[in-house]
Amino acid sequence: MATAAAAPAAAHMADVSWKMLELRARSKRSGSIYEPLKSINLPKPEGASLWDKLDHYYRIVKSTLLLHQSPTTGLFPTKTYGENRKAKVHDSLYCAACAWALALAYRRIDDDKGRTHELEHSAIKCMRGILYCYMRQADKVQQFKQDPKPSECLHSVFSAHTGDEVLSHKEYGHLQINAVSLFLLYLVEMISSGLQIIYNTDEVSFIQNLVFCVERAYRVPDFGVWERGSKYNNGSPELHSSSVGLAKAALEAINGFNLFGNQGCSWSVIFVDFDAHNRNRQTLCSLLPRESRSHNTDAALLPCLSYPAFALDDEVLFSQTLDKIVRKLKGKYGFKRFLRDGYRTALEDRTRRYYKPAEIKLFDGIECEFPLFFIFMIIDGVFRGNPAQVKEYQDLLDPLLQHTSEGCPVVPKYYYVPADFVEPEKKNPGSQKRFPSNNGRDGKFFLWGQAVYIIAKLLAEKLVSPKDIDPVGRYIPPQDQRNVSMRFSNQGPLENDLVVHVALIAESQRLQVFLNTYGIQTQTPQQVEPIQIWAQKELVKAYFHLGVNDKLGLSGRPDRPIGCLGTSKIYRILGKTVVCYSIIFDLSDFYMSQDVMMLIDDIKNALQFIKQYWKMHGRPLFVVLIREDNIRGSRFNPILNMLAAFRKGIVGGVKVHVDRVQTLISGAVVEQLDFLRITETEEAPIFKNLEELDLPKHSKVKRQSSTPNASELEQQPDININDWKNKSTYEILQKLNDCNCLASQALLSSILLKREGPNFITREGTVAEHMERIYRRAGSKKLWSVVRFAASLLGKLVDSLAPSITNVLVQGKQVTLGAFGQEEEVISNPLSPAVIKNIIYEKCHLQDEREAVVQQELVIHIGWIISNSPELFSGMLKIRIGWIIHAMKYELKIRAGDMPAKDLYQMSPSEVKQLLLDILQPQQQGRSWLNRRQIDGSLNRTPAGFYDRVWQILERTPNGLIVAGKFLPQQPTLSDMTMYEMNFSLLVEDMLQNIDRPEYRQIIVELLMVISVILERNPELEFQDKVDLDKVVQEAFHDFQKDHGSPEGAEKQDDLTAFYNTHPIGKKGTCSYLSKAVITLLLEGEMKPSSDDPCTIS
Repeated sequence: MATAAAAPAAAHMADVSWKMLELRARSKRSGSIYEPLKSINLPKPEGASLWDKLDHYYRIVKSTLLLHQSPTTGLFPTKTYGENRKAKVHDSLYCAACAWALALAYRRIDDDKGRTHELEHSAIKCMRGILYCYMRQADKVQQFKQDPKPSECLHSVFSAHTGDEVLSHKEYGHLQINAVSLFLLYLVEMISSGLQIIYNTDEVSFIQNLVFCVERAYRVPDFGVWERGSKYNNGSPELHSSSVGLAKAALEAINGFNLFGNQGCSWSVIFVDFDAHNRNRQTLCSLLPRESRSHNTDAALLPCLSYPAFALDDEVLFSQTLDKIVRKLKGKYGFKRFLRDGYRTALEDRTRRYYKPAEIKLFDGIECEFPLFFIFMIIDGVFRGNPAQVKEYQDLLDPLLQHTSEGCPVVPKYYYVPADFVEPEKKNPGSQKRFPSNNGRDGKFFLWGQAVYIIAKLLAEKLVSPKDIDPVGRYIPPQDQRNVSMRFSNQGPLENDLVVHVALIAESQRLQVFLNTYGIQTQTPQQVEPIQIWAQKELVKAYFHLGVNDKLGLSGRPDRPIGCLGTSKIYRILGKTVVCYSIIFDLSDFYMSQDVMMLIDDIKNALQFIKQYWKMHGRPLFVVLIREDNIRGSRFNPILNMLAAFRKGIVGGVKVHVDRVQTLISGAVVEQLDFLRITETEEAPIFKNLEELDLPKHSKVKRQSSTPNASELEQQPDININDWKNKSTYEILQKLNDCNCLASQALLSSILLKREGPNFITREGTVAEHMERIYRRAGSKKLWSVVRFAASLLGKLVDSLAPSITNVLVQGKQVTLGAFGQEEEVISNPLSPAVIKNIIYEKCHLQDEREAVVQQELVIHIGWIISNSPELFSGMLKIRIGWIIHAMKYELKIRAGDMPAKDLYQMSPSEVKQLLLDILQPQQQGRSWLNRRQIDGSLNRTPAGFYDRVWQILERTPNGLIVAGKFLPQQPTLSDMTMYEMNFSLLVEDMLQNIDRPEYRQIIVELLMVISVILERNPELEFQDKVDLDKVVQEAFHDFQKDHGSPEGAEKQDDLTAFYNTHPIGKKGTCSYLSKAVITLLLEGEMKPSSDDPCTIS
């Protein structure tokens, strides 16, 4: 009996021994994820409960995720069934993150049976698979960083088995900045946890080039997470908050990061342009809480606001955006992706890639609901320490989960309303049962959902902590933000009481001695040696060497200027210590630099900008470069006053501390540009540092006699251009030689330029050269009208024009260029300087040549103002430059009273800027209503809620609205759009675009507000016919005339001046006349019965 009993025991021991031998053998190999799951019967170590929990999730991950990972590329397919499997970069990244998260949990177990290694390397294989696919498209990266076009971007979908391209850019919206950003973010997170993913310098330089691409996210419309771009699914990309937010998060995480981890050295570090990051930050804050122009909100914002990006550091904006997502998109079965999303609904025609106009109205109320976003809310609750939120969403999620035949939980991709239930669901939203898209038993898995589910479960059960899966600290609880020490904190100090360090540099010893007599202590370039002073363009030249890789065909950093934040750091370059002065001190060919008040204004703006956006540990060092030219004539006193303010320690409300460069270096931020490694054989690049002007030390600074602004007489030519247009070239040349008046010389030269061309020879060289000399002389004499005229004829282009327009666009506005009353060009997306120059010189030259350069001035000013004081542009959706110039001219007319008005073109650039700031302020009381309507109409300003009210009017106007010949139809407008989306507001602006008088435009805006209020208070009324707004105003005006008596003379019958000058409110106000005309029109139509009509008897 004993022998018989011992036999099974011995057999069992032998079996266990065999399994232990197999385990040892397997642990010596690199635990492959492709081995069958035989290890589940192995003896369990101590601490069985933790092992059991992890083993449970290991089996789920193995059977639902890793089973589908490609053995060749390591990518995860989007569809887990059928052939020709495609892999999306975005979904594969979450799958890799899931394997990594479980590996982090297994690190807590000493004897993990090789699972940590296996899971970590599953993640590494996937990340390197994506890198392999990307690097095969290095040519696209090179093209995209120079010119970001959808046709030149990295692909977002590849063959899961080969890594080949599978769809062309014409077949699929590959431009998804969110996917590239997510790759960079997870790369940093995983390497920080100890994984080795990047192997050599080729890969480092490639990643650096990806960063160059992502830096421009703030100005590149893409197709977003849902790959469709605009909500209308018509193939047009948009600027998405979710993409910009992920780009911002990725840039913050990767800046200064060593891709080789602890093993790395200086040349495996990644650099980020601080100013580019800041532009992404500003853009994100201005876009939110919207997702894009057509998406009022979107569930794609959840991974951006919360795990994994945590892109927003503004708690108020975070709560506002999250509240909107939950309020608008949450359902019983998950979150809708966005409103009117037709994806996989019963009514979607899957044979077509794009939708027809107005088709999205069909999907209203039957959008699919995605349980995935309940999971994101669970993760968010864990990170934010909100157990109530975790429980709420777990309770919502659990009933929605399906299960495989083995019992593994399956996250359905979406829940849909079947075709038979569509009509009842539309009539009674939320009444119908929805069905899951997949249940696992059919072999279909939604891998993104599965991956995020495992991460959420590991976090909720405390098997991993938030710090484990976020080692770089993307999420920092508000109470800890003050003490965070990061390379590149996105949080910054809570109270920004920054002191900016300032170094005053004189360009010559002579200038230094001169300033010293006024008590201004400066240093010369020689006195700061061995420290060198560079212009920002020399720094740009140094950055050309960053990320260069000849094997991959990659050049370095594109030729983009370095902004104020970048020039406020100290650089170590090839053994030299370098400080830089800002771009505002560069010698410019454009005349604005000749106005010293503009320079002073630029310095104050730069200091305020640095104070507001500096987030690094260490003080900014701002170099003020004083040139001899700055103190000539009347320029001296303003400069002296500013330098005295520096000495007192406060400039434009910013605290400053002035000292020697050598003293200030100790507290500054130092950037080591080690990528400029020069071998013995390589020739070192040559950089030009600021050289001291070699002038006798005690010679006198030429201050010249004070040059006040030139009189109007000097600015006027002493000839009439019409008298000379038809004279012979010989006569014009004779007059040009005899003429001393610069304004007349400019006019005569313009005739020659247009008639003979720029290379025609005059006594003083070619016509172009002669015009250039006039331009310079007029500048030194402050003949601003002549300067502008010459600058325009020479086709001058101001620096930073394209970035200034981008500043306006990212605030959710449009810009139009073109003269008032003429055809305008609408700019909705960022353009290159060359394209902008063509538009300006084509559209603004028609009436007055000077308009072309004044419009450039205004674009520069508006770009600055909107970045620092966006509230001045509230209610203005279209920034119409020509109309703003008209408003400025009108303001000058108001100020002049009965006297002749000042000529805008004769004013200095700083006076033009101040005038712009004055008219942007809310209209002063005490002005006539005509003047107020003129200015507000010119600025295209609208009252709060205006566009929403127009939507409500359109709902009650079946035949649409018309004004100035421009028609806004009810359909397909209401079917295509939703009430709060930006595109509808832009459509309303298009309708108003044809109105050619600012004061009349303002009356139309008031009329629309009146119609809205009347319809709101009378729900039983609606318009039967097309509403012609012009006719309604005419009716109101005729009534007004009856009450006030017709103006004298029949020719004044249509003169609405008195009407424009009438107060809107009150018995005889414009609103009462407009209301009467509207009610008359409404009562002409039929009334629709209303259930709550008080007049109804039965």
